Amino acid sequence: MRKFTAFACGTGAGLAAYYYQKLRDPQFVAHNSWTNSSQPVPDFALWDSNWDCRDPKSLVKPQKNDMPQEQNRYNSEMEKSVPKYARHIILIRHGEYLDIGETDETHHLTDRGRLQAKYTGKRLHELGIKWDKVIASNMVRAQETADIILNEIDYDRSKVTNCAFLREGAPIPPQPPVGHWKPEASQFYRDGARIEAAFRRYFHRAPPEQDKETHTLIVGHGNVIRYFVCRALQFPAEAWLRININHASITWLTISPSGNVSIRYLGDSGFLPAKQLTNRIPRQAKNVV
Repeated sequence: MRKFTAFACGTGAGLAAYYYQKLRDPQFVAHNSWTNSSQPVPDFALWDSNWDCRDPKSLVKPQKNDMPQEQNRYNSEMEKSVPKYARHIILIRHGEYLDIGETDETHHLTDRGRLQAKYTGKRLHELGIKWDKVIASNMVRAQETADIILNEIDYDRSKVTNCAFLREGAPIPPQPPVGHWKPEASQFYRDGARIEAAFRRYFHRAPPEQDKETHTLIVGHGNVIRYFVCRALQFPAEAWLRININHASITWLTISPSGNVSIRYLGDSGFLPAKQLTNRIPRQAKNVV
């Protein structure tokens, strides 16, 4: 009986040590028990935990040695660097507009676009969100959309941030290419750097001092939103044109304290009446309600 007990204890300790080592193996972490998969994870599918350069481990000076004083220093700095709350980023595409004239100043919302924006504002009001920040592209159609939404939600207009980085553009050559849209290569270089800069400005985990969950509303453009979604979820950025979102739709991304990113809504427009659903510029220069 004693031999059996000793064998069982020894076997249990051995298994515990084995699984402890496996749990420390990043490859094993990617295969938690619910996946039931023994296939290795391709490199392109691995999550980059320091995608925003704010992983606490990358911000704190590593331990010099195993002395208690050094361990205490490291643990204290790590604790101060760890975020505690999530950031919610809600992206709104502008309403339908008319692409007439040679400048942005003439690209105003249609009657339908204004109505779409009003529905979106009412939907955001129904969600009962307390907004910490409201940011809008400085293009006319985004400004008009934001203005209508602000009529429906509780937020001080004087605190709205207008951002030129959020202007519409061509973020990166799409894969697969599309034949009907062929901007000049220079446009990708020009717009891509700006849109990527906007992503880095607004998408990151919360700072350690943040003391509650926050909600940021961004009113912008279809190409920019689709690119943001791919970048935030660590999908190939070139896939942005495979996504389609309607005018005045809601896309909701959450960045957890760990830096993990999840998507709650992608182009949600179910709150719009069917006859108000659009995603392209009207072919004829007329307003339709």
